Amino acid sequence: MRIGIDVGGTNTDAVLMDENRVVAWHKTATTADVSSGIIAALEQVLTAGECAPEEVGALMIGTTHFTNAVVERKRLLDVAAIRIALPATRALPPMIDWPTDLRDAIGNHVFYVHGGYEFNGREISPLDESEIRRLGAEIRAKGIRSAALTSVFSPVNGEQEQRAAEILSEAVPGLFVTLSSEIGRIGLLERENAAIMNACLAELAIGVVTSFRTALDRIGIRAPFYISQNDGTLMKSEFAERYPILTFASGPTNSMRGGAFLSGAQDAVIVDVGGTTSDVGVLVHGFPREASTEVEIGSVRTNFRMPDIISFGLGGGSIVRPNGTLTVGPDSVGYELITRGLVFGGDTLTATDVAVAAGLADVGDPKLVAHLDVDLVRQALRQIHEIVERGIDKIKTSAGDAPVVLVGGGTVLLGDELVGASEIIKPDHAAVANAIGASIAQVGGEVDHVFSLDGTTREAVMETAREGAIAKAIEAGARPDTIEIVEVDEIPLTYLPGNAIRFRVKAVGDLELAAVPPLAR
Repeated sequence: MRIGIDVGGTNTDAVLMDENRVVAWHKTATTADVSSGIIAALEQVLTAGECAPEEVGALMIGTTHFTNAVVERKRLLDVAAIRIALPATRALPPMIDWPTDLRDAIGNHVFYVHGGYEFNGREISPLDESEIRRLGAEIRAKGIRSAALTSVFSPVNGEQEQRAAEILSEAVPGLFVTLSSEIGRIGLLERENAAIMNACLAELAIGVVTSFRTALDRIGIRAPFYISQNDGTLMKSEFAERYPILTFASGPTNSMRGGAFLSGAQDAVIVDVGGTTSDVGVLVHGFPREASTEVEIGSVRTNFRMPDIISFGLGGGSIVRPNGTLTVGPDSVGYELITRGLVFGGDTLTATDVAVAAGLADVGDPKLVAHLDVDLVRQALRQIHEIVERGIDKIKTSAGDAPVVLVGGGTVLLGDELVGASEIIKPDHAAVANAIGASIAQVGGEVDHVFSLDGTTREAVMETAREGAIAKAIEAGARPDTIEIVEVDEIPLTYLPGNAIRFRVKAVGDLELAAVPPLAR
C-alpha cells in the first residue's frame, strides 16, 4: 500500500493506493500548522481503507508551501546574494529583474567577489579567499543566515562556488548555503534567481518537512516518505530540505499526471480547479508538455524545465463581489472557506456559494444561499466559465477544439460545456487527482556533466553518463528493472579545451517499496 498526499493552500487531499487501484480517499481543510491537516487526512483515509499504519510501504507528498511563500512574500529568510564574477558582470546586478517588494522581503543584500569563468573555461579571475573571509565576517555581523553563491559558467566548472561555500561555512557557523551550479543551468541571471529563491526558503523547508515527519510519527507510519518535484518525479525528504525550489509547480504536475491516470487520456487539456487558483496545462502522450521558454515564479524568471502551465486566481474560495461590475477572484478566502463561505454560515460570498445556489454542488447548507439573486448567480457562473475558457484558448497550440479533463475539488464550479472543448471528461476521483498523481510518481536520477573526448569516444562518455543517471535513480529508490532513460541533452562545448561535450542524462523508474520495519511497541 502507498499513500499520496497533496497539501494545498485550501485543502489537504490524501489517497490510499494498492498498485494502481484507488482504495480510499479523503479531502480536508489545510491547517495553519500543516501537520494537523495531514494527520486528519491520514487518519480518515487509513480508516476508510481499513489499512493499518504498518501496511503502508511509502508515502508521497506534494506541497505548494514553498511556491505560496514566494508569491505571498511570507516566511522568507534574508539572503546574501553573492556573485563570483569580478571584475565582470557589474552592468546587470543580482535581482535586477525582481519585483521591489520581493527584493525587500529578503533584505536586498548584494555582494560581488572576484572569480568566475569565461565560456571557454578560463578564469575571469582567481577566487580571492581572503575576500570571501571578509565577506563572511560582514554577513555574520549583519545577522544574515542564508547565502546564494553564483559563479559565471559554474555549470561548466563549479569549483569556485564549492570553495567559497566551504570558506563561508567556516566563517558563519550554521549558514544555509545554496550553490547555483546545483540548481540551474547555463544562463547566469535565471540560474542566480533560482539559487537566491532556494536560499530564502531554507528555514521554511526544514520546518515544513519536519511537520511532515511529525505527522507521520503521530500516526505511526514508519515508511519512507518522498516529496514531489516539478518534473513529475520524487525526491527524498532530506533532499527537499536542501532544495525546496525543486517543488515549484509540482502541484500542477501531479494534477496532470493524476488526470491522465484517471481519464486514460493521452493528448488533452487538463484543467485543475483548486480552492484558490486554477491551472491549465496540456498532456502530450500522457505527460505534461514542457514550457519552451523561461518560467516565472512570483514574477521572477528561472531556467527550470517545468510544465507549460497557465495559472489564474479562480477556485472554490474565490471571492465574488456583486457591487458595480461583478467580479470573481482573484483573491480567495483560501482554507477559511469552511468558516467564511455563506453556505457554511459565514459572511463572504464565494464561488462555492454560487455553485451551490445553482445546484452544481451539494456542500454546506443550501438554504443559506437561497436568497441569492438568480441573475447574480448566472452572471457569476458565466464569468467563471469565461475565465477558464480563456485559459484553455491560451494553452492550445491550434485553433481546433480539444478534449478537456477537469480535475480538482473546484470542478463543481463548471458545467458540462466549455468553449474550445471537443468533450469534457470528469473522471472518478477527480477531486483528488493531485494526490493520485503524487502517489504514482516515479523516482529519477540525473547526470549533468562536462566530459572530455580526448583519448575516448562520444559513445563511451555517453554510456558513462547513462550508467551514472541509472545509479542515481537506484540510489534514490527506483526498482532497477523499471528504469528507463527518458531524456538526453548533448551540448558540444566548442571553445573548451579537450574536445569537451556536456551530457545531461535523466533516468526514471518505479519506486521500490521495500519491507517496512515493524512498529515499536
